[in-house]
Order: sequence, then structure tokens, then C-alpha cells
Amino acid sequence: MRRPFMNHPDQLASLEGQQYLVLRPTGAVAAEYRATQRDLLKLLPAEIKHPRTEHVTLRGFFEPERRHAVAALVREWAAVQHPIDITVDAIDTFPAPWQIVIMRLARTASLVAAHGSLTAVLEKTDFRRLDELALDDWIFHLSVVYGKTLAPDDWTELERASRRELTEAPACKVAEAELVWYEGGIEHAEVIPLG
Repeated sequence: MRRPFMNHPDQLASLEGQQYLVLRPTGAVAAEYRATQRDLLKLLPAEIKHPRTEHVTLRGFFEPERRHAVAALVREWAAVQHPIDITVDAIDTFPAPWQIVIMRLARTASLVAAHGSLTAVLEKTDFRRLDELALDDWIFHLSVVYGKTLAPDDWTELERASRRELTEAPACKVAEAELVWYEGGIEHAEVIPLG
């Protein structure tokens, strides 16, 4: 059964009308993610927000009226996209004001190529994209814990406890993407095979 990425009512409300193209890592990457998140959540207040499961966001959209057009474009992109290699380099953070603990990913050739080919397809559209950065500025990652509500000293302590390089870089190959959308306070998803 598919595990939702988000299920907290506040998070669902804040995502209303948005769509995300994501990759869901498996194997060693998923195991490292779950162990890291479990260990960090033990250090934090119970109300701290976090993703319910591991995912790499490739793009975000705000197209509530054209969700079907976004889905059609993503399906066309996925049909010619080879499976994508995911490798974790480190546990890192996005500092204040974001205050997010992340698993930082290596810029594998297939991940960079997938991002680039998706950009090329999207440049031919007028879809409204969210939080988009140039490829050179993008840090591929999995968000582990959202620490935005933590006091500055607590966030500093969490950063100190979290950040580390991984001596054995967990890796996996992802052969499908998910188009996730938020409508009516519910997370919906379509799994789309790559290639």
C-alpha cells in the first residue's frame, strides 16, 4: 500500500492546489532515511513536522485547473526517461530561515540528466512552477525533518546532532516517478513508470 508523503492537516492545507513530481527511493536509501528520521525525531518535540516517507522532489507546480495537462506532460517525459540513480552523500541541513534537515544527494549523471530533460520540456509551457532554481543552484535532497518551528538554540543543537558525511553512500535505482497533488485536503498520486 502506498504511504502518503504528508498527512498532517496543516501541511495538507498549505499544499492545496499544488502538484509535485517526485521520486521515491528504495532499498538502502530508504533504510538510511527511515533510520535517520527515527533517530532525529526521538530528540524533538512530538509536534515537529516531517515527511511521512522518503521522496526526492524534482518539480513543484501550482496548476489546480490544469492538473491533467501537467500529468500528460509528465507522462510524456517519463516515457523517454531512463531509470535514475540516487546516491546519498551526507546528512545536511538547509539553514535558517528554512531549518530543514536533509539527506544530500550526489549529482549522479542520470539525476542531473533527468532534471535537465524535464527543464527542457517545461520551458515550452507556461505552467506555474514552484521554488524553481537553476540546475547549478539546485541541491538534490530528501527532506527528513522540518525544524522551522524550533527556537534558534534548539535548531542549532539539531543541526549539530544531524550533520555528517556518510562513509558508505547508500544508493538505489528508481524506475518510476510519482505525480502527487493536493486537493480537498487529501494527497493523491499517480505512479508513472520511467522508460
